[in-house]
This record gives sequence, C-alpha cells and structure tokens, in this order.
Amino acid sequence: MFIAALVTQPVSIFLIVLVIILFAPLLLNKLKIPHIIGMIVAGVVIGPYGFNILANDSTFALFGQVGLLYLMFLAGLEIDMYHLRLNLRRGLLFGALTLLFPLALGVVTSVWVLHLDVLTAFLLGAMYASHTLISYPVAARFGITRSPAVLISIVGTIIAVVGALLVLAAVGNIQRTGFFDIAGLLGLLGRLVVYCIAVLYLYPRITRWFFIRYSDKVTQYVFVLAMVFLAAVGAQQIGLEAVLGAFFAGLVLNRYVPAGSSLMSSIEFVGNALFIPYFLISVGMMINLHVVFNVHTLTVAALMLAVALVSKFLPAWIAQKVNRLSKPSRGVMFGLTAAHTAVALAVVTMGYEMGMFDATIMNSTILVILVTCAVAPIFTSASAPALKIEMMESEDGAGDNLIRRTRHNSTLIPVATPQMAQSLIDLAVLMRNDRGTHKFYALHVRNDNSNTAKAISRESLDKARRTAALADVEIETLDRYDINTVQGVLNAIEERDITEVMLGMHRRATIVDSFFGAKVDQLLRSTNRMLMISRCFIPANTFTRIVVWAPPKAQYETGFSRWVRAIARLTRQVGCRVIFCCSSEIQPLIRGVIYHENYGIRCEFRTVEQWDDFIMLSNRILDDDLFVVIGARVNSVSYTSDMVEVPSFLQKYFSTNNILVIYPEQFGEEQALTSFVDPMAADIASAPSPMWNKIRGAWRRIIGAKKRMTRRLRRNRKNHRDI
Repeated sequence: MFIAALVTQPVSIFLIVLVIILFAPLLLNKLKIPHIIGMIVAGVVIGPYGFNILANDSTFALFGQVGLLYLMFLAGLEIDMYHLRLNLRRGLLFGALTLLFPLALGVVTSVWVLHLDVLTAFLLGAMYASHTLISYPVAARFGITRSPAVLISIVGTIIAVVGALLVLAAVGNIQRTGFFDIAGLLGLLGRLVVYCIAVLYLYPRITRWFFIRYSDKVTQYVFVLAMVFLAAVGAQQIGLEAVLGAFFAGLVLNRYVPAGSSLMSSIEFVGNALFIPYFLISVGMMINLHVVFNVHTLTVAALMLAVALVSKFLPAWIAQKVNRLSKPSRGVMFGLTAAHTAVALAVVTMGYEMGMFDATIMNSTILVILVTCAVAPIFTSASAPALKIEMMESEDGAGDNLIRRTRHNSTLIPVATPQMAQSLIDLAVLMRNDRGTHKFYALHVRNDNSNTAKAISRESLDKARRTAALADVEIETLDRYDINTVQGVLNAIEERDITEVMLGMHRRATIVDSFFGAKVDQLLRSTNRMLMISRCFIPANTFTRIVVWAPPKAQYETGFSRWVRAIARLTRQVGCRVIFCCSSEIQPLIRGVIYHENYGIRCEFRTVEQWDDFIMLSNRILDDDLFVVIGARVNSVSYTSDMVEVPSFLQKYFSTNNILVIYPEQFGEEQALTSFVDPMAADIASAPSPMWNKIRGAWRRIIGAKKRMTRRLRRNRKNHRDI
C-alpha cells in the first residue's frame, strides 16, 4: 500500500523533473544507454510504483500528452517530403505488412493460446499493430532521417496507426451495438477524408498568410503550436487519436518550417528540452512493477511481448528483402516500429473500461510497453551508425565525400541597418553548406566615429547576431572603420578569405541612379568573388517556387557549380521546386551538379534560347516566387551586350517580385577602384539612355520579324515538298 507522494509543492516537482532531464543523459552517455530508456526508468523510480517521490497527477498527464503530441509533430516536421514521395510505394507495402502481420498473429495467439473471444482478439491485435516513433529522436541525432529505411518506416507508421484506430472504432461499435456497424465504419472513413482535405487546403494558406504578416519568431512559434493542437483536437472530434492529428499537422507544415531555419531550432529546442522528456517520464510513472512481477502476469506478458516483437520484425525483414536494403536498414526499420505507447495504451484502456480485458492483460500490456520502449532505441542506436556510413559512402564514395565535407565556404553579409539584417541572415543561413565548414561574417562599415554611427553599427550587428543565434548558427560580427563601404567590404573579403557576399538590394535615391547602385557597381568591378544581391518582400520559407534564369555559356564560368549548389541548398531547405530557364546546353550540367551532390530536390527545366524570352518571364513569375537571375561581369565568358539591359528590365518588369541576382565567382585579376572622373571607368550596371533603348528595341523587332518570316517560308516550302 502506497502512502502519499513525498513531494507535492509545484516548484519542487518541477525542480526534480529538471534534475532528471539534466543528469540522466550525462549518466547514460557513460553507460552507452539511449536517453529514452533512462527517462522511462527515472519515471518508474520516482513514480507512485517506485519510491513514490512524485505523484502521477494531472500535471504529468497534461505535460505527458503535450510531449507525445510534440514528438509526433516533430516526426512529421522533420520528414523530407521529396524523399517520402520517392519511397511512398515501398512504404505502402511495409505499412500493409506491419499492420496485417501483427493483427493476424495477435488474433491467432489470443484465440488459441489466451482463449479470448474473437472480438477481444481483434482488439488486442490492434494493440500489436499500432506503434509509436519513440526512437525517432535517435535517428534524427545520427542524421539518417532521409534514408529510405526511415522514410519507409514513416509511411508504415501512418498506415499502421490509422488501421489500428479503425479496428478499434469497429470493435467499439460492435461491443456497444451488438453487431457489426458497417455504416459507422464508413462514416469514420468519410470524416477522415473530409478532415484530411480540410487540413491540406486550409493550413498552408493560413500559415503562409500569417508568416508574411508576422515575422516575429516567438509569435510564429506560438502560431505553429496552436495549429498543431487544433489539428489534434480536430482528429479527436472525428473519432481518431490526437497523435494522428499532430503528425498530420507536421506533414502539412513541413513546407513552411525549413530544417535550417531559426523557427525549426526553436521548435526542436523546446521539445527536446522539456515536453518530450516529460512524456517519457510520465510513461515510466504508469508502470506498476509490483503487479507486473507476478507469475501469471509474466507468463502472459512474455507471450504478448514475443508476439509484439516477432510481428514487427517479420515485416521489417520482408521489406528489407523485397526492397534490397541492407541489414542496418532492417535494424532501423525494426527499431522505429517496435515501440508501443500511445495507441497501445488507448486500445487496452478502452478494452479494460468496456470489460473486454482483465487486469492481467492490462498489466501485461504495460510491461510490453516498457520492454518495447527499451528495445526500440537500442536497435535503432545499434544500426544507425552503420546506416549513416552507408549513406555517406553511397553519395559518391568515401573519398569524394570527404572532399566535400572539407569544402571551405565563408559568407560575408554587409548590414547597413538593423532592418536589413534579419532578411539577409535568414536567406544566407538557408543557403549554407551543411556538408562542410561554412563561416558567416556580419559586417558594418562606417566612416564616421560619432556616437550615432557607432549606435547604428552596434544595433545592426546585434540584430544579425540574434538572428543567427535563433537558427543555431555561429556568426562573427565585424565593426569596421574605413574610407567607404566598398573599400571596407573589399578589405574584409581579403582578410577573411571570403568566398561569397550577400548584399541587400539598393534603393534608388535619384532618378539617374542605377538599379543596383554605385556601391554594387564598384564591387562588381573590384572583386571576383560570388556576389548575391537580394530583394525579398516575403519570408524565404513562404516561397512557392524558385525560378532561375541563366544566360548562355553560363556553364563556362568558374563559379558555375558554386551557384548551382547554393540554389539547390536553398530549394532543399525551403522545400519548394526550382525551375531552371536556360539553354539546352546548360541543362544537363546543372542536372549533373544536383544529382552528383545528391541534394534530392524537385527541379524542372525550361528551354530559353533567345534574349526576348527573358522579358516573357515577367508574365510567369508570381508574387510568391523567388526569381533568381544569374548575371555576368564585363569581359566574362557569358557576358554579352544584352546583359547591359538586365538592371533596367528588372526595374521595369519585375518591380514587385522577389529577386536574387547572382554574379558567379571568376578567375582573373581584380580591378582597382575607379573614380567617377576616370574616363576609362565602366559602369556596367547603369541603365542605358532612353533613346538608345528605343533604337535598340526597334532594331530587335525588325530582326525578330525577319526571323519569323524566314521560319514561316521554310515551313511553307517543306509542306509544299511533302504534298
């Protein structure tokens, strides 16, 4: 008989939980035990069935439920949707196996060994079929969430959970009405379809509208959590479990929370630091060791445990053989699908309340939950390192992968004002190289030592530092006193060995001012490093498409592969598709860079051969697209006289679009800065005179009409010969 809990004060309770969350991982790291097991064991020790330090009250019930929903939401949020679609067919097969094998084996053993009736046997089979991705954090920690094994397991989890809940609903209807209610089951399926359609249609539109209007990270975080719990409540209202709604919300919101964004860092931080450990501790507090360790209960539990493990191992083994995967993949698939928690508890609780399960089945299920929650992370941890090595070697070989990991990248981000800092840092972070070293530098250049200038510099750099910290990215801030901004940027490029520069687009001060501004024009003439000039009206995570225009012969530039990789990384982080508009000669080379680096993005190609097609793109670029223009410096291989018109075309036809102009890296001697009185100075980005534009436009129309007439005559002659 237990006495009241030793600790009842809220502050003391929270302190004990924090101490467990803090010291359990430190101790378990030395013992080589997964953290998940330690949290569950700690819950057993401090719970009412252990030393009775804390009571399993409404506080743990609340935070435990929140932690479970948070875990399922993170599992959906971290899924690579592109690779999930690629592995959907294989996942459907595995899902059918991991649903039907446990269900069939559970029914047979329950009827023939435990001597239960058929209806109760189906309910217990639903418990075997369901599982929870409790060891998903282990896979995420090893960086294998994009592997086919993990993605197949994700699809299998969706099918198994939905199938188990449908069996639960059908058994409940039969128990209440006394007969099989096919109309009730069809009604549940209909409500599920309506629910999915509503979430798929409304959530992306509401989320995008909110993110465009509210950029504060705290506000966005609270909004995301509200949407998750709204989906969970909606799932409960239609007769399903809340965990399914939270997981589905993660899949839908996946597109708007990039993996490398500050918002994703905040979501992972709060979940892994508080809510998920609370859930694991609450699971341990429900385990009654005094009742579990009974001869009859242990016998039944041993049988149930054998059924639970074997029925999950066989589907993983069959899926591995059918899909020709490796043994580590099989271990990861089994580890991810072996744990039974939320849905299993819901099934046995419902069966116990309806009188279909006795105390022996109830406590045996608790023991099955304890053992499977311990076994699943162990199998996942044992197989994940080998699978990670396979993924690294399969990209292009271990040696080539090592070269890519040591590739040097460093981005300089000049921030003139605090308002520019956040958008530039966010975009640069999404384009960072996650396979090698990538350093970031935020620079503010001033030629004034006044207190006002120092205050602006300090505020701008602090804003850049805070924005990078939210995304868990280290950034070095540089407060530089120099002759002018351009000279300060050039000196920082040489001193820090900068490979690329991210700039904010210049706002035209006068009518005769150039589109990019004099500072960018001087930088283009004075450095050969890659320059990126951005102007975004909406957050990067709300882009629906990235449209890239590349000039002819862009493949011959030194920095060709660098800008292709940068665009591919941005596309992968945002989760949208990218459309390359370029000549047919460039397309296979772009495709080769993307496939060689194994970025796994949705890319499309449109053949654009003539310069006039550049203007036609203005009718196809939407307000929520990012239009990327690959520029060319004077005397570069891809530079033509048509490139002079790029700034004026962008100003005239793309004034309301999100624009990113990239000037690729080049070899060659860098030019010294020229003054405005230098007669040899070339302003390559300045707009031509209106008269020159009219003459040039008329000449191009004449040439175009002549070409069209020639093609028409050729077609007529060909048709005449065919006749």
